[in-house]
Amino acid sequence: MRMQDKVVVLIGAGQSPGEGVGNGRAAALLYAREGARVLSVDRDLSAAQATADAVTAQGGACEALQADVRSEAAMAAAIAHAQARFGRIDVLHYNVGVSLSGGDRNMFEISEEAFDNVMAINLRGYVMAVKHVLPIMRVQRSGAIVAISSVAAWSSTYPNVAYKTSKAGMVAFTEQVARQNAEFGVRANVVLPGLMDTPMAVDTRAREWNRPRTEIAAARDAKVPLRRKMGTGWDTAHACLFLASDEAQFVTGVALPVDGGASLRGGD
Repeated sequence: MRMQDKVVVLIGAGQSPGEGVGNGRAAALLYAREGARVLSVDRDLSAAQATADAVTAQGGACEALQADVRSEAAMAAAIAHAQARFGRIDVLHYNVGVSLSGGDRNMFEISEEAFDNVMAINLRGYVMAVKHVLPIMRVQRSGAIVAISSVAAWSSTYPNVAYKTSKAGMVAFTEQVARQNAEFGVRANVVLPGLMDTPMAVDTRAREWNRPRTEIAAARDAKVPLRRKMGTGWDTAHACLFLASDEAQFVTGVALPVDGGASLRGGD
């Protein structure tokens, strides 16, 4: 029970349609199994509620809330709701991210609108959520911020512009937050998943490219050094659990790759 009685605000707790479990839903289930009370936040209330239902079906404590990360007011309201409902916030977990589904493209095809949309969802929403949770955590003299970036942040060959830029920005911002809030007992760390077998990563590409899911998955598996097999949402969730828990009480400002060794190629 590594999260006993802790309150987790998990933004991006729903998931895209498809096979398997996404990073957000896996994290919600894992936090709850370890004793946390979870606020499942998503732009799609039905997706947030589906995660909450999955948690409560296993005996955990989870409530759903709708909020759009593109709105600072919505982020402020979600944080305020959690504080009023539970009296404290121990963990802010930001799990939101879009690429192809947000209109991301390569350098020569990206539009201004698509770039702004991806940046607003992936990076600005994270900044605004942290902006509003930090005063609470500073008063508590404790708190853990966990964000989901991507090894794309370190890649020089990743093709699409906005996703890489936004995920690199998350790493830089997390380092800034960690250093500037360490004296208040607030930790901030970021997880960088590699090629993962999640609905957003695989099923979205299958739909966008009109190709079989098995074909997309096989091609991605072949690129992973460790066992030539993608990771899953559970691999990301276990890394987040460690960083959110008191086991990582002396860990802050870390960018942790969960990528089966892919980044050992020098970031490519």
